Amino acid sequence: MAMNDPIADMLTRIRNANTAKHDTVDIPSSKMKIAIADILVNEGYIAKYELVDNGNFKDIRITLKYNKDKTEKAITNLKRISKPGLRVYVSCENMPKVLGGLGTAIISTNKGVITDKEARNQNIGGEVLAFVW
Repeated sequence: MAMNDPIADMLTRIRNANTAKHDTVDIPSSKMKIAIADILVNEGYIAKYELVDNGNFKDIRITLKYNKDKTEKAITNLKRISKPGLRVYVSCENMPKVLGGLGTAIISTNKGVITDKEARNQNIGGEVLAFVW
């Protein structure tokens, strides 16, 4: 069966593994998903990610982040904003702030996939992919 929204699938897999308190989660790889995983590492939401070869294709193995006794998760929630049926674009003036700046918005721009803070600093807009907090 064809997948219509691979980014939503990635976010759902991370959300489900996080809720079940798994250590790692495997996701089929693409350039966009690697860029999103890179942002999640840089912003401190996940511990690390690595590419794992599965025969004909590669997976991204994401190591989730918790406190010592796994009672608190680093990711409280992930929300897909721009969907295939309804794309959401913003200018740099209308860049969203997630939880008043406590969360992170992931933006796809012509300079690559970046956070809302970087987009404001570079004065560029783009497509709002997801909110993470």
